[in-house]
Amino acid sequence: MEKDLKELYHIRRSTGFSSDFDSFQSLLVYQARLEKLDKTGAFAPSPSLVDLRSRAKQDERKRHSFPDHVDPDFLQRAIQKAQDALKGPKPPQPFVPTLDQLRLNRLAKDEEIEERLRPKRKPLPASLPPNEDAEVDALFRKKGLIAKCAKEQVSDEDISRLKPAQWLNDEIINFYGQMILLRAEESKENPGAGTGKGRKKPLNAHYFSTFFWSKLKGQGYEKARLAKWTKKIDIFSKDIILIPINHGNAHWTAAAINFRKKRIEAYDSMNMNPSPVHKALRQYLNAEHMDKKKKPFDFTGWEDYVQPETPQQENGYDCGVFTCHFLEALSRGEEDFRFTQANMPYLRRKMVWEIAHNKLREEP
Repeated sequence: MEKDLKELYHIRRSTGFSSDFDSFQSLLVYQARLEKLDKTGAFAPSPSLVDLRSRAKQDERKRHSFPDHVDPDFLQRAIQKAQDALKGPKPPQPFVPTLDQLRLNRLAKDEEIEERLRPKRKPLPASLPPNEDAEVDALFRKKGLIAKCAKEQVSDEDISRLKPAQWLNDEIINFYGQMILLRAEESKENPGAGTGKGRKKPLNAHYFSTFFWSKLKGQGYEKARLAKWTKKIDIFSKDIILIPINHGNAHWTAAAINFRKKRIEAYDSMNMNPSPVHKALRQYLNAEHMDKKKKPFDFTGWEDYVQPETPQQENGYDCGVFTCHFLEALSRGEEDFRFTQANMPYLRRKMVWEIAHNKLREEP
């Protein structure tokens, strides 16, 4: 088993995996868990990831007994898949936008011109400035309430989830989503807001909390009374709807209803099957249109979309950080995600600073 594990690690290293062996083991444990949940139908919606910290500790204790808690068949399948990927041709792109809509073509051309004129973005920093880095260390030591943003708040227990090798919880993700939402609203009132340092202007975006998905999947549109979630907003007037998703209390991903590009989008740092997300959000969109507009939603020209180059995690615990930064980039209409696994330590500490200051940093 140990020999097979090292063989797979070396194959993955030859194809771009950059993290250390311990991170690779945690990734395989995570992949095996998600595969098992998927096959058994255990990806039932859950309102919170409350047990993930204990799972993280359990996984840490199990690292040295790796062969005992991963199915040998799973490991052999992983090796075969990795070997086949080395030998075979590159897989086809999963999505190519259609060319039958002049509006989308015009939008794409405008964005291409805008992108060419925009200054090239620099790589993400390796760390915060020294004074802000010291502030983050102090925040990790602080007890009690850390910050409030509208109805969201984060405590010392929540902020500790942003330390290395910890899963994020609902409180962190919803606080981050609320900051994205407030920035979008500020941008509507002040068109220059959030456009500094070469970044795209924030879109007219709406953010649904982490509980939206659990209610949609667990109860359905009618029973969960999701129509009441949008009594004061018209989602059909928005550019994009941002949705964090908790899969079976085991994994975070991001999704979006992109009205500008007529797409139902799924972004997953573990590259799992997006079909259930696409299907559920199409059903939601139709039900919401029936409730608010009294007729079925017109899906003509709409696509189910997966970004071919979605960044992938290389361990078993960074999914929530990836999810937050998928949503942040999407809130600006950006799809060229420039963060990778290597940026996760910096992004975790940046999120601590942002939460404490109730402000998203504008990276160049």
